[in-house]
Amino acid sequence: MLPTQDRRRAPIALATSALVAAATVAAGPAAAAPSTSACDTRTNNTYQKLLECVRVEGVLEHQQAFQAIADANGGNRAAGTTGYTASVEYVVERLEAAGWTVELDEFDFTFVAPAELEQVTPVSATYETGVFTATGYGEVTGQVVPVDVVLTPPYAPVTSGCEDADFVGLDFSGPADIALIQRGTCEFGIKAINAQEAGAEAVIIFNQGNTPDRSGLITGTLLGENQTPASIPVVGASFADGVALAAAGSTARVKVDPPEQRPQVNVIAELPGRNPDNVVMAGAHLDSVQRGPGINDNGSGSSALIEIAEQLGTLTPQNTLRFAWWGAEESGLLGSRAYVAGLDQAGLDEIALYLNFDMVASPNYIFMVYDGDQSGFPAPVVVPEGSVQIEDLFEGYYTKMGIPYDDAEFSGRSDYQAFILAGIPAGGLFTGAEVVKTEEQAEIWGGTPGEQFDPCYHLACDTIDNLSLEALDVNSDAIATAVLTYAYSTETVNGVVGKKVPGRFTIPAPAGPEGTVGSDGGHAHDGES
Repeated sequence: MLPTQDRRRAPIALATSALVAAATVAAGPAAAAPSTSACDTRTNNTYQKLLECVRVEGVLEHQQAFQAIADANGGNRAAGTTGYTASVEYVVERLEAAGWTVELDEFDFTFVAPAELEQVTPVSATYETGVFTATGYGEVTGQVVPVDVVLTPPYAPVTSGCEDADFVGLDFSGPADIALIQRGTCEFGIKAINAQEAGAEAVIIFNQGNTPDRSGLITGTLLGENQTPASIPVVGASFADGVALAAAGSTARVKVDPPEQRPQVNVIAELPGRNPDNVVMAGAHLDSVQRGPGINDNGSGSSALIEIAEQLGTLTPQNTLRFAWWGAEESGLLGSRAYVAGLDQAGLDEIALYLNFDMVASPNYIFMVYDGDQSGFPAPVVVPEGSVQIEDLFEGYYTKMGIPYDDAEFSGRSDYQAFILAGIPAGGLFTGAEVVKTEEQAEIWGGTPGEQFDPCYHLACDTIDNLSLEALDVNSDAIATAVLTYAYSTETVNGVVGKKVPGRFTIPAPAGPEGTVGSDGGHAHDGES
């Protein structure tokens, strides 16, 4: 492919509130923005009208509602919890009030409650933990028995629990013994099964501690060389917590609940268009992780779509609009996968394109667009035809606004995965997760170099305070612009001729991405097993 600056793209026609304001300034005094009540009653059938009414204050109102829901439901909105159910009810209420037709799309879901790890003696403490895949279940309170652990530098080599000989001389004769095993040398499953065969009733595997990357909470799979699930609970711990648990006279409590079948729902809202057979879809996942309220991940995308839907409620679009709030994304993209799998060929064929918005207000943000043309790096998936044109639209918006942007890997690591696997064109926006911002990126977008794009990614601190209102404002307008563009015509994406958006402005071709994200697209890849 030619270098980014040499690409030639056709101009994109659209309007933005900033463009409208610039034109007004040239002609005379700027008109006052409409009141909230005016926005509630008028039909926002132009870019100017829509972007005047899609306001960051409105998006923030929904973010605050999601925070209140999490606060009232154990601190999260995870799939399978009352927090997720309340989030669904909120979206349904807002969308029905805005005039959309709303359905709940049910799918199977296996709920796994958070594991619990507490030290009882010689200190009382609660530690962050997680389960290993193929663990057993139960609650065990008893003595902690360290198994050949290495707690002093250089913390290597560590063979803890890898051999039957590691358990010789250790007392696992009681009814509630907990083996404390350190990461290193052999697979997690071998360590766990050896402890189980030695008589342990539970296992804690803590990180090795020899490098920063091997010091935090560790979890993984027990299925490897031996392919044998454990019959006793197996949880993880950080190196520091493992050191504390290894103290003389240590006792602890480990709890792993068995999985439970709890069917969940996606919220699917539709605004009928003159063409019922050409459907423009946009979606965001509604669930959080169990560790926090998920106000950026992904209250940001969810809230932006609610606000835009409310401002489009009286529009009769040329193409049918269908918005989705997906469930159980954090559990493996389950809601969106189930939805696409449930469509017959006719249902798939009527979807012109899918737009995905997952984390669009990261506090240490950069602006990124899904890299459909693979100008930043090769995609690990097949990119459906038409996706490049979606990328062009978003990049054209940023270009006209004078906002620098970059590529996000077209990886399929969010809810657009099922759509692109079905050959449906897709695109979206992203402001970064756990990847650390570079000095170069800080010079371009501001923020703090050396910190993650979202320092609270998948943590309890992903609260209402974990947002960039600037990024939320910019991206809400970018999303609204794309939705209105395709509500009128998807011709550039799938060849279906529509109509021009009234009063639109023509903007130049995209300027090209800044090219600072390297090969990871602003999102670290999944860790080792």
